[in-house]
Amino acid sequence: SVPFLIRLFPVLLSKFVFLNFLSFPFFVDLRQPELLLNNTISLYLTTEPGVTVGIWHTLPGSRGAEAQGKDQHWYEEALGDAHPIIIYLHGNGGTR
Repeated sequence: SVPFLIRLFPVLLSKFVFLNFLSFPFFVDLRQPELLLNNTISLYLTTEPGVTVGIWHTLPGSRGAEAQGKDQHWYEEALGDAHPIIIYLHGNGGTR
């Protein structure tokens, strides 16, 4: 019956493959990543009018001691130093 239902309602396939209606982890405020990960802050960029993108800036463990007690301005300046930056784009229905 599953192939028959998918043939009738193809949108079901994308819903169950990507699970974009599910927000995970449950009961966690993803706007405060410092509560989950060390050396991480949340930044927000406005890409166009009415569209704001949230970004987590996570430093490598080797810079953890240096980042202790620093504010958002320090993290923004750390983006401009000679260290490489890895961009990982991800989201789901509850956080996209």
